[in-house]
Order: sequence, then structure tokens, then C-alpha cells
Amino acid sequence: MTQTLRDWLAQGPFALGMSSGFFGFFAHCGVLQTLEDEGLTPARVAGSSAGALVTGSWAAGVSAHDLGDELLGLERADFWDPKPGLGVLRGRLFRDRLEAMLPVRDLDQCRVPAAVSVYDLFQRRIRVLDRGPIAPAVHASCAVPFMFHPVRHAGGLLIDGGVKDRPGLTGLRDAPRVLFHHLASRSPWRRVDSEALRIPRREGLITLVVEDLPRSGPFRLKAGRRALEVARARSKQALSQPIRGAEIRV
Repeated sequence: MTQTLRDWLAQGPFALGMSSGFFGFFAHCGVLQTLEDEGLTPARVAGSSAGALVTGSWAAGVSAHDLGDELLGLERADFWDPKPGLGVLRGRLFRDRLEAMLPVRDLDQCRVPAAVSVYDLFQRRIRVLDRGPIAPAVHASCAVPFMFHPVRHAGGLLIDGGVKDRPGLTGLRDAPRVLFHHLASRSPWRRVDSEALRIPRREGLITLVVEDLPRSGPFRLKAGRRALEVARARSKQALSQPIRGAEIRV
């Protein structure tokens, strides 16, 4: 009998990776809510940008449903703080909101190991932050170029980890079993054959793709709320899908 995704996840400890994807944190949260409801919680997590926000918040002790409540109530004024610089938004409102929401202050205090991918402009490479203050790490990973100012943290000038690690899996290279939620990009700035859009392949990695999600953004927050509901419902369906390869699409 073919094994389902639910069976595979229940077999033993697994890591959860979540990709970059602009305002894709709504969809990531919907997937995590399903896992939490089913008692299929990851033993470690990692992500870039939107994925870092959701996995980092959950690892810090915010339940997926509490995070969902936070996101469903989000208004643009809650994070919109324009200031001249290397980006439209200063990011202070976003950081303040993170710090108020997160139950712990340091990555070492998280309930499961958490890794956040960021891009260091000084070193011109991806770095994985898995210790130290959590709010600035997540803030930096979410600092979309030209939208947010870069973040000075951990000895670097840091921006969105999705610049060079869109899957957000660099922090899980040694994890033997990984569920990866991949946000399919529809960005007009990426070529169809872009390396960043390719789904990683490796032994022990199962990728979940929720197709045709509503596309959200700072001026389309209602679409994000719909994306959360769609992702939650579709990921529940995915748990009953047989594993016939490295990807499950719903």
C-alpha cells in the first residue's frame, strides 16, 4: 500500500523548511496550522523571508493559530513606515511588532532548533543565523530589497535571505527528513527558467506545493487572508495524498 504524507510525517522526527515568497507568510501559516492541528509538529525548522517569519515565530512559542490571528488582523499601517534610505520602509514598525509578539528573545531559547537564512551585503553570501537575538534575525531575513532598509545585525548588513536562498533550506543541510513548503513564484522579475524557482531535490526531502494561491502584498492583504484559508484546506488534503515522488501538489 502506498504511503501517504501523513504516514511519512508520523514515522519519526522531521524538519520543516519554508521558502521565501514576498507576503507568502499567509500561506505558510495555513500549512503550519494544519500540521499543528494534526499533531505533526516539526523537530526543527528553517526558512527564508516569509518562511523565516512563520517558522521563527512558531519555534519561539507562537502557536500557528495565534500567528494566524495576528496575520488576519494585519493592516498596512501596522508596518508601513516610509523613510529615505536603501528601501522604502525603515522597518521599525515591523521589528516592534515582532518583538511584542515573540515569547522569547533568543534563538537558543526556542522550543525547537530554528535557523534563519539572511544575505550579507558586506560578505556577499548567504548566512544562517541559529543563535542570538531572534527578532533582528527574522527582520533581516524579511528585509525585501528596495522595500525595507537593510538590517545591521550580527556584524553584517543583512537583507532578505531569499536573494540567494529562496528555498530557505541552507540551515537544514544535515536534516535527514524534511518537509518543504515551496511557494511557487509568480514574480514578473524572475525568468521562467530562473534557478531560484527550481524545487530542490535530495534524499529525504518531500516538497508540498499549494497551487494557484491568491497573490498577496502590502496593498492586497485581503488576498493574503484568502491564501491562508486555501493553504490550510489544501494542506489537509495533501496529508492523505500518496507519496509517489518527491513532490505533492494540491
